[in-house]
Amino acid sequence: MKDLLDWTLEAIRNDDTMMSWLEERRYEWAPIVGNAISKILEGQSVIVITDDNTRWFEDYLVRQINRPGTNRPLLPFFSFHALYPFASSIRKDQDVDLLFDMMTLSYPQGFFFWYIGKADHPMARIALRNEESLLWMMDEEMANSFTLKSYDEMIDIKLLQLFRLFDKTLGAALFAQVDVGG
Repeated sequence: MKDLLDWTLEAIRNDDTMMSWLEERRYEWAPIVGNAISKILEGQSVIVITDDNTRWFEDYLVRQINRPGTNRPLLPFFSFHALYPFASSIRKDQDVDLLFDMMTLSYPQGFFFWYIGKADHPMARIALRNEESLLWMMDEEMANSFTLKSYDEMIDIKLLQLFRLFDKTLGAALFAQVDVGG
């Protein structure tokens, strides 16, 4: 079984669709993703939540993670907007409390949010309330998050590349090819 950091470097270099920017950022990437994948392997569910500009990515991610032909078990990834279509009505702390009560009842094995977007978006407030969230933040560096620039002309391609690497890492962890820590 390989170390996650070494495996990540090898995966990036052996994939023609990856760009060098990812290789340079693997030290930021590995601990955050390793932590998230460890929680998935423990049986926690992943609730994907995004801001408005990356909403397309929420749909893409949830559709792709369990696509036919992956040759692995189906994994508990869910779209927040599909789970709670009234997400935009969440305004007060009490609303967030009620949401977390529902989530705790719905996911007794545990759950965490995977947030992709800007820190000042109302959906970020929900994800930031859960200390276990996987955060891909736009334009703002935060502890335990992977930072991207929303104004990067390649942002959509970078999100797709990051998902591809995450998906490969998840598959490798499921089949004990990589040690994600945890």
